[in-house]
Amino acid sequence: NVNTIGFKEGRTLFSDMLSTNINRGQIGRGSQIQAVQNLFGQGSMENTGSATDLAIQGDGMFALQAPNSSERFYSRSGAFNFDSNNILTNPDGYKVLGYGMTDMINGISNGVLGTIDLSKFSKMPPKATTTLTLMANLDASQAVPAAVWDPAPVAPATFNPIAASTFSTSTTAYDALGNAKSLTLYFAKSGANTWDMYTYDGTTYTAAGAGTALTFDGATGALTAPSPATIATNGLTVDITGTTQFATPSSISSQSQNGYAAGDMAKVSVDEKGFVNVLYTNSMTQKVAQVALAKFASLTGLDKAGGSLYSETTVSGPAVIDPSNLSSNKIAANSLEQSNVDMADQLVKMITTQRAYSANSKTITTADQMMQDTLSIIR
Repeated sequence: NVNTIGFKEGRTLFSDMLSTNINRGQIGRGSQIQAVQNLFGQGSMENTGSATDLAIQGDGMFALQAPNSSERFYSRSGAFNFDSNNILTNPDGYKVLGYGMTDMINGISNGVLGTIDLSKFSKMPPKATTTLTLMANLDASQAVPAAVWDPAPVAPATFNPIAASTFSTSTTAYDALGNAKSLTLYFAKSGANTWDMYTYDGTTYTAAGAGTALTFDGATGALTAPSPATIATNGLTVDITGTTQFATPSSISSQSQNGYAAGDMAKVSVDEKGFVNVLYTNSMTQKVAQVALAKFASLTGLDKAGGSLYSETTVSGPAVIDPSNLSSNKIAANSLEQSNVDMADQLVKMITTQRAYSANSKTITTADQMMQDTLSIIR
């Protein structure tokens, strides 16, 4: 089994058979097999390139549920794949057990054990943008724009938002259905340490005189008003905490928003904590499940059930399956744990056994020859 994935070697333990008393002494009557003990030493890792091939670094065991049964087995062989129903299974159809999530963004497990089923995560629903976070620097050396912010001028006058502002930036926001909409923020200097912020949502500009006033400290360049630095506009909250007014070119340090469009499943991966991460076409990632690991008081007490599976016994103790098991184990994705059988060691043991067998055979042959010679002398 040197090439069997996740295989754990066993060793035969012998005991002597002591049953004869001669002249107040005891003579052994040979030996017998006392037990075959499984050795759960760590096997080497082999990279496979398959995202659902998993290996464990530590003493944990994958928990599997038999097909069409609630019976559980345990294994170190992590050659898994998603079946036609999008359930994670091993090659024999045993279902890999894991935990659901209460928070799929931050990866908070609900502690409820079940199969890892991706069928209900094939599509990610959209989320409406509620907060836009912006950190910028507004150039203190800029002059007040000559044009006035007036989106509804009296003809023949026209309105040019670029001429009526000093700096602008655009971002994409999403509504409740996942429709993308553009939102442009315009900043117009209005005084030595004051600015006005206006918006354009693709349809409507902020009305004249309705801009949000921003005030900066003339000595430090720090934003002093509004406080807190949040502005309610266009159905969302714009957070400009950290925005400054220095005599350097206006620029954006960071800009983000918390909404996204609907997305379809694009890629599945598993991290070292066992979280099953799904990447969607909207560039968002969700932790949809966490692979469960079982621990035993005595690994050597497990029974081999065939197919690289083990079952618990009274000697091994019951399986302890808890999310905290991942703290002392690591899961290596795209890898499989190889057998812990050492070919060189096994060859040496085989040669030693062969030599011992040959020596014992020679002893029996010699004893037989001595017996034949003795009988010949008697005759």
